[in-house]
Amino acid sequence: MTETVLRFLDEARRGPARAAREDPLMRDLIGDLLRRTRIEQGRTLREVAEDAQVSLPYLSEIERGRKEASSEVLAAVYRSLGLGLSDVLAELYRSTAGQVPPRVGAGAGDYRRADAASAPAHRAQVMSLAA
Repeated sequence: MTETVLRFLDEARRGPARAAREDPLMRDLIGDLLRRTRIEQGRTLREVAEDAQVSLPYLSEIERGRKEASSEVLAAVYRSLGLGLSDVLAELYRSTAGQVPPRVGAGAGDYRRADAASAPAHRAQVMSLAA
């Protein structure tokens, strides 16, 4: 219940501009993953913060997507939660794979959205690279 209330408050603070954005922010994705993992483990914010040697308020801000943590801080939190970098990246991929159409273009720096016809071929190519 508290989790739901906090999520609604965070969404209200973000406002309509954040909600309308197509691509999610990495800090939001990571924060959601950290909070979800911590809660699934039945651990408190204080326990994880102490174990990772991160201040409780700072970890709270990271979980809510309000702060961009350094890779060192994130690594400490991942270790505290028993996650490896590959676990985190795999979960972020799973959570976003179907949300945003792939971007393809003719060259470097070309980020035009793929048309509907080329999207399945691009997804197949990405999946074969990931395997």
